[in-house]
Amino acid sequence: MVDEQGNILGSITRGEAHNGTKVLHPVIHLHVFNSAGALYLQQRPLWKDIQPGKWDTAVGGHVDFGENVTMALYREVKEEPGITDFHPESMGTYVFEGVRERELVYVHKTVYDGPIQPSADELAGGRFWTPAEIAQSMGKGIFTPNFEDEYQKFFGTKQL
Repeated sequence: MVDEQGNILGSITRGEAHNGTKVLHPVIHLHVFNSAGALYLQQRPLWKDIQPGKWDTAVGGHVDFGENVTMALYREVKEEPGITDFHPESMGTYVFEGVRERELVYVHKTVYDGPIQPSADELAGGRFWTPAEIAQSMGKGIFTPNFEDEYQKFFGTKQL
């Protein structure tokens, strides 16, 4: 658990982070664009307890106790889309509050044209979406609310 400046206050389990107590905890997000400006999104598996089956940020995960943000980012990127050679750019942080959780989100982006191998254990799949496809799908229950809010906040109608 952390405060809004990211100072570590202690540790909690993933279950405690999402049980409705809304203890602020750190997570990382990576938006993966290709050089044509399309954005890779992951599809959340149906077995996920939060937002099953919805399309979401390419990479998202908790910062484990004892890890820093960079360590968590590289671990999650390797685990989820299988990318190991990328150059992240920090976009900043914000606090996201959902129905059952409250997260300090460390947002990053990268441009990547290499192979993506979505983890069958972690994801239901993934694909690149054009800005027009994203705009047409907003507000229709296709994306997670977190993704929609974050996309509007950091990218809005602008391109890379």
